[in-house]
Formats: sequence, C-alpha cells, structure tokens
Amino acid sequence: MELLAVFSPLAGFLIAFLFGRQVGDKGAQFVTCAGVIVAAIASVVLFSQVNLADAPYSRVLSEWIVAGDFVANWGLRIDQLSVVMMCVVNVVSACVHIYSIGYMSHDEHKARFFAYLSLFTFAMLMLVSADNLIQLFFGWEGVGLTSYLLIGFWNHRHSANAAANKAFVVNRVGDFGFVLGIFSIFLLFDSVQFETIFELAPQMAGVQLEFLGITGPALTIIGLLLFVGAVAKSAQLGLHTWLPDAMEGPTPVSALIHAATMVTAGVFLVARFSPLYEYAPEALMVICVAGGLTAFVAATIGMTQFDIKRVIAYSTMSQLGYMFFALGVSAYGAAMFHLVTHAFFKALLFLGAGSVIHAMSDEQDMRRMGGIWKHVPATYVMMWVGALALAGMPFFAGFYSKDIVLEAAWADHTWFGMFAFWMGIAAAFMTAFYSWRLILMTFHGRQRADEKVMAHIHESPNVMLMPLVVLAVGSIMAGSAFYGGFVGSPSDEVVMRDGQAYVSAWNKEHFWGESLHVLPQNDTVEAAHHVPLWVKALPVVVGLFGIFCAYVFYLWREGLPERLAGALRPVHQLFYRKWYFDELYDLLFVRGSWSLGLVFSKKGDGGIDRFGPDGFALVTWKIGALLRRMQTGYVFHYALVMMIGLIGIVSWLVIRSGGVVAP
Repeated sequence: MELLAVFSPLAGFLIAFLFGRQVGDKGAQFVTCAGVIVAAIASVVLFSQVNLADAPYSRVLSEWIVAGDFVANWGLRIDQLSVVMMCVVNVVSACVHIYSIGYMSHDEHKARFFAYLSLFTFAMLMLVSADNLIQLFFGWEGVGLTSYLLIGFWNHRHSANAAANKAFVVNRVGDFGFVLGIFSIFLLFDSVQFETIFELAPQMAGVQLEFLGITGPALTIIGLLLFVGAVAKSAQLGLHTWLPDAMEGPTPVSALIHAATMVTAGVFLVARFSPLYEYAPEALMVICVAGGLTAFVAATIGMTQFDIKRVIAYSTMSQLGYMFFALGVSAYGAAMFHLVTHAFFKALLFLGAGSVIHAMSDEQDMRRMGGIWKHVPATYVMMWVGALALAGMPFFAGFYSKDIVLEAAWADHTWFGMFAFWMGIAAAFMTAFYSWRLILMTFHGRQRADEKVMAHIHESPNVMLMPLVVLAVGSIMAGSAFYGGFVGSPSDEVVMRDGQAYVSAWNKEHFWGESLHVLPQNDTVEAAHHVPLWVKALPVVVGLFGIFCAYVFYLWREGLPERLAGALRPVHQLFYRKWYFDELYDLLFVRGSWSLGLVFSKKGDGGIDRFGPDGFALVTWKIGALLRRMQTGYVFHYALVMMIGLIGIVSWLVIRSGGVVAP
C-alpha cells in the first residue's frame, strides 16, 4: 500500500512527461490525476492502518549509497507523522490536479504542467516518508527544483522568471544551513539514520561542538542549523521574501506548493526531529520567537496588499508562524494539527481566488473588483467557508487548531511563550480583518471592474468547483474530527503538574506513537487544556472585532481606509512596502552581487577569453593566413619550395651522419 501512496504520482509524471505527445493533453491529465487519486486513497488506508491501529513500520526498498562503513538505504518510514503528511499532500494534490483541468484548459502546455505537478507531489512524498537524512534531503531539493519549474511555468513572463529565480536562490541560502546541520549530525552521531539519531539524542545532551570558532551545546547548534533550512522553505521572517513573489505562478501552483505542502516542509522537519529538539531548549526558544515575529509581521503586511493572491500568501506566512511558535514550546501535536487544518482552508482560499481570477478575466487587483457575489455564488460561499476557518471562528477547523496553538504558548509560562501568545493574538485580529477585507473588496460594494470584464464574468465550471467542495468539507470538519487524536481530549486520569492536580488529556501517545517525542516537563499541549477561560475566548473575541472593523472600513465607511492611511502614512508605508525587506536585501546583497558579477563577466571572463579560447583562435587564424599566402597557384613557386624542401632533407641527413653520405 505504501508503494501506491508514494510512487503513483511518479508513474503519472513519467507517462505525461516522456509520452506527452503520444497520449495528448487529455491523456496526460488522466494519468496524472489518476496517479494522485490512487495515492490519496492509499494514504487514507495507511492512515487507518498506522495511526488508528498504532502499527508503524519501516520498509527498505534497496541499497542506495554504500561507501566503506557508511550505508544509506532507500527506504520508507511509515509512522504516524509521515502518514498524516502523506494524507495532506496527496488529498490536496488530488484536488489541485482536478481543479487544474478547468483552470489550465486554455494553456498550450497542459501536459508539461500536469507532469510538473505530479513530480512535485512525488518529491514531497519522498521528503515526508524518508528514513534517513540523505533521502530527506533528496526530497527537500526535489521540491525546491519543481517549485522553481512551476513558479516559472509561464516563462514568457519576465516577472515569473524573476520570481522563480528568487525562490530558488533564497531557498539555497537556507539549504546551506540544512546541509551543515546534516554534516554536524553525521559528525556527532556517525549516522544519518533517524532511528540511530533519535536513540542517541539523550546521550548527546551534554556534548559540546565547535562551530565557526564558537563552542556550544552540540544539539543546540544542530537544531539551529536545521532550523535555517526550515526558515527558507517555510518562509519565516528573514528568508520569506520569495513567497509573495511566487504568486506569479499559476494559481493551482500557489494552492499546492505555497499553502498546503512545500511551505510546511520546515514544520515537518522540526517535528520529525522532536527527539533532538527536546534536548536543545535554546534552539526551541529561537524557533518560538521567530515564529511569533513571523506571524505578526506577515499579518501587518497582509492588511495593506491589494493583489488577492498576495494577501493569501502573507496569510500563509503568518499561519506558518503560528506553527513554528507551537513547535518552539514543544507543542508538536498542536503544530501538526494546525498544519493539517490550514492545508484545507488555505488551499480552499487559493483555489477560490483562482476561481475569482478566472471569472474576472485574469484580474487579480481587488481594487478592480467588487459587487460580483451574485455572479459567482458558489465561489462566494466557498470563500466564506475558507475565511471563517482562517479567522478561527467557532466550529470551523481553524478555531480548533489556532486556539490550541495559542493556549499551548500561554501554558508554557516562559517569556518567549508569552511573547508568542500576544504576537499570535495580535495576528488573530489582523487575520480576521484582512480576511474580511478580501471578502468585502472582492464580492461586495460597488462594481469597480470595467464593463468589458463585467460582461464576461461567470461562475467556474464544475471541474473547478468540485475540489472546492471537498476542501470546504475539510475546512469545516477537520478541526472537530481530529482534535482528540492530534492534541487529546479530557479523560478521568489525574496527573500532577507544577504541584497541582489536573485531569489528564486523552493519551496522545496512542495516536502519535514515537513519531513525536515530548519530555514530560515540556508537555504544553497537556497544559493547554487547563488554561483560564479568558485565554480560550480571547482569540475568538479579537477575531470578531477584526471582522467588525473590516465591515466598518470597507462597507459602511468606504473612505475611512484612505483617511487613516494618510494620517498614519509612515506606519502604512512600512506595512505596504513589506517592512522594506526587499529594498534592504537589494541594497545589501543584490546590487553588490550584481556589480561583482559584472566585473567577473566583463573583466574576468573577458581576460580569460582574450588569452584563452579567443587567443588560441587568433594565433591559429594568423598561422593559417601566413600559410594561405604561400598558395600562389604558380608551378615554379611550388617547384622552388620542393627543391628547398629536398635540399633541407638532404642537409639534415648529412648532418646526422657526421658529414658522410652512404653510396
């Protein structure tokens, strides 16, 4: 079953990519969609076999790298964590594949697009099912490559090519830290196998390691290096600038890569290495603070953007911040819970935005929309479901997962946990605000599109709406359905924490097994069930207030946003210009690198060419020109040359024989 769950998308890619012309566009669509649907079904079966029956296992497929005593096999680690990720990847990918049949119907390169989607899905599955760091890095780089191909799929656009290059380069920065982390793990543990690393982690808690001339706790240094890779892949503050630009790719790409799968790879990486991070508290503190800052900063930017896809992109960045500060307080189950629910409602929002763009003749600026809800009623309802889940409104998926994340941060009772909690509360208000800002500017108010666009506005075809319905069901049901399993529910068992007796949560170890490791004193998910009522209610209250403010600003007092932006111009410009990260990086890195590249290309390469290939070519040409002058066409010239040559040969023979010529 695991082979179907992992390799079915690869089979679809190979057929569509290698035989696309033979099978045609429809054939390529069929095999790739069939591959991911089969993988999704197999993943759900594995979920029931592994998670519900608590029966994880590993399977070695073949030998891969053998160098002396070093062995890295090609294998699959089928445990609770990997199967949850496989379900998310395959289910969302299946919805995106089917949706793309309608969205990309007018594109000339459909077979290539669907092949890339399936290749990305396979690379992501390799990442989450890896049994060692080498295989995980193979999947890690695979999703980086395929994201580059998909972001720049419309390569006739300069903006798409620039966005693809930016994503590739920024992710390489993070990957450098990730590689150093892998090297450090091998140096310390003498292995890249997860089982060996996790078993030895407690013994390495006191070991010191020197890095860049600084000696410190080995596990902390390794944890921070791995986190550098996660920062880039999951668009955390500092290496996040590629994510909004990646919206230049087709909308299904945004839904698959930048909402539900690739950007969650960093969250998965930290959760996978929870047995190591539990003995690196300083690394967890850094992760928590970074996540809190990311959630807050991304939300401030999202309030000021007008591109419908960029608003959702910054929302993704903000929600990833929630996941990371949950990881930072050892609430790994809560982080994975929010990852799963977020995958449903964020993919729903991206695909819903694609439906709007499709209806509006490729218009993405919300300032040119408005008053269209009657024309696209199904899309309108789906976007409402996604927005309610994103805002964390009761009974929707985001309500359950976002609240447990915030409650766990508060229950950690550390300065960084409290910092993340209040950053998360502020982000919850802004999230609700910009979610309804998007809904109101897009669907309500006066019609701001020109008459030509309004004349052609239409609801999306059923092939695009059916995946939205599936994702909407997940956005409503996933929270209540998985809450008990992922983060526990009250039971009758009494446990002691900080000298006080509490009613324990349901035994989470039964669900996660050994795939997530939490030290008893760090179990913030358990403590989250016993926080004060105001902590539980505050996210909903600020969310409702954010929705109310959005109605005031964008429906009841439409001129108020412009007046407020003018009154607070410096703050508004800071948010609108994305905290000037792009300008700062351009000043510090891009311009200098560009100037240095020009020096090397003009002076360096020019000098090498002058004295290297071009120099040899010039000498050869001059010798040829000299020889060409000897070709006069006169017989007596050739006879003279022959005589000179003959005399020269005879003279050489005489000299060699000592002046005596044999008779």
